[in-house]
Amino acid sequence: MRLGMRTKLGAKLLAAVILLLPYLCHGAEDAFTDLLDFHGAPTGADDRSFNIFFDAGAWHGYSLVPEKDVDTGFTGPFIHSLGKGQWVGSYVGRLHLRDADTGRDLALKPDAASGHAAPGYLQRSYSSDELKVTETLFFADSWHALVRIELSAPSLRHIALRTTGRPVVSRRATVSTAGDQVLQRFAGTKTVLTTRLIATGATAQPARLTATEFSLALNETLTVGPDRPTVVNIEQAATYDNDVEHPAPVDVEHAWEANRLRWARYLAPVASVHLAGLPDDEARRMAAKAIVTLIGNWRAARGELLHDGVIPSYSDSNYNGFWAWDSWKHVAALASIAPELARDQMRAMFDYQTANGMVPDCIFLNKADNNARDSKPPLAGWAAWRLFQASGDRDFLATMYDKLVRYHRWWYAERDHDHNGLAEYGATDGTRVAAAWESGMDNAARFDDIEMLRNGPHAWSANQESVDLNTYLYEEKRDLANIAGVLGLVDERQKWLDEAESLKAVVQAQFYDAKLAYFFDRRLHDGALIRIFGPEGWIPLWAGLASSEQARHVAIAMTDPRKFATKMPFPSLAADDPRFSPVKGYWRGTVWIDQAYFAVSGLRRYGFGREADAMALRLVSSAQGLAAQTPFHEVYDPLTGHGLHAPNFSWSAAHFFMLLVDSNQH
Repeated sequence: MRLGMRTKLGAKLLAAVILLLPYLCHGAEDAFTDLLDFHGAPTGADDRSFNIFFDAGAWHGYSLVPEKDVDTGFTGPFIHSLGKGQWVGSYVGRLHLRDADTGRDLALKPDAASGHAAPGYLQRSYSSDELKVTETLFFADSWHALVRIELSAPSLRHIALRTTGRPVVSRRATVSTAGDQVLQRFAGTKTVLTTRLIATGATAQPARLTATEFSLALNETLTVGPDRPTVVNIEQAATYDNDVEHPAPVDVEHAWEANRLRWARYLAPVASVHLAGLPDDEARRMAAKAIVTLIGNWRAARGELLHDGVIPSYSDSNYNGFWAWDSWKHVAALASIAPELARDQMRAMFDYQTANGMVPDCIFLNKADNNARDSKPPLAGWAAWRLFQASGDRDFLATMYDKLVRYHRWWYAERDHDHNGLAEYGATDGTRVAAAWESGMDNAARFDDIEMLRNGPHAWSANQESVDLNTYLYEEKRDLANIAGVLGLVDERQKWLDEAESLKAVVQAQFYDAKLAYFFDRRLHDGALIRIFGPEGWIPLWAGLASSEQARHVAIAMTDPRKFATKMPFPSLAADDPRFSPVKGYWRGTVWIDQAYFAVSGLRRYGFGREADAMALRLVSSAQGLAAQTPFHEVYDPLTGHGLHAPNFSWSAAHFFMLLVDSNQH
């Protein structure tokens, strides 16, 4: 049965890849060209005011030159793992061509002054006296970026080629040459950036340095003629602290083809995207942009990050590690895009699972920076199950099951103050701020008056039981039951199902207010409900925990324009709450796309398909720039749809993607 599942998944993927191949051609006609604007040049070492192109887990990235810049080449590179990230080059890939037969330098005129970006590459093209030149920057793997220089001409030509780059030289950054290579080293690190020129059948001259540039040239001239395009590659390889051995050489001859096939696999799910009321081409471009965003935030195992994963946003210097809650959401989306990366994202977080089962809030290149003061809401089981549904990988479930069980049990051992089977958010250090962080909704109004209660050594709870936390635990029991079933653990499967049903009854009874017709958190000492309308109240619909009658009433609040049906729906605090702050509120009124996705899913789960479709359409239509080149933002203003805080935000991309994909499955 499992073999049949994998065969069907493989056939579906192959069909989608074949459908998408015409869109993945080498050229500006690509249907997914310029999803994001990658033009820019840094005004300082840490300038992140424009988009940067990363791929394949690389920690170094590039951009297109500014739109008015007619020079050849690309901006960069930017190395994300140096401090919180810095530009180490102004440009790379400047071309200097000479006609060897006439001795005349060739002035290259850009066909499109600033170039284009498409999934998996940046590209610029030029011409001079019928000579056509295309530069394509792409990644062969997490270490190697290549600038593929293709020359063609209608008549036989002999061309001498030289290329230059401008490194950033400072007290902490030095540049040297070693034969035909240029080496950049950075004080206090083992990071080395190596640049060289590669051409089949040709050798490179010794690299040269001037006060401002490095220069790389070939000893032989290039023969270019009819039906005889010639390809030269500039390679920039970045090695890091834990690269014990120099990475294996790139198969330059086949690297571009491998890149195209890899991206065809990533984009395969886009072929079936559909959302009622939205043109399919527009929906597919949104979905493709989400994939580009997720893959652009992929970072390979480096330092004390032991597996690959996806950071929240390269555009914000604070987001250069992996967060637990973000990770589970990334996994859920990546399951159908890049399943091996999804598996690594889960492994990366569980690498730091503690002896008592806790998974920390976030982890970094230097584990001394990890935050273990709190965990994050338990969606790991949901992510693992969604990954299995997309990939059919039973072996991965087998390796994760015990870890997931230990994490699930940790909540009851460390976060159930009165041992009544209902958990609370808390902290290992007893602080209110860490307890709020553990919810993922840092400054949500429902936590304004919490007090901390000690459960034991390094274990504290807030004095309120949260409806979303216990609903997530219900969902996880269901997911663990599914996983146990796949693994043939019949008794454990039934145990999880029994636990889920018991918890379901308690949550329905303890957290639902029949008078206000909504789910709320509950205080421990007096059992009073904390009657604040927030996203936590619709999570029972997402998980299928609410009764049909409860769901009907909650759906009324969710679709009420005075509360949650704002222009861009599902703010993180009801619009009629006096604390509603749609711009500066963070979790007090801004729209978080994960919670909006849960809302749409919840409506759809209880048969409110028309309302779910309408809200999904409003989400993608109201988010400013979603159909244009604007990046996905961390949050959105519910009254205007304007994007706020960190751009290129991964979980926004992940949930917009799932919103588009899931809408076609109902």
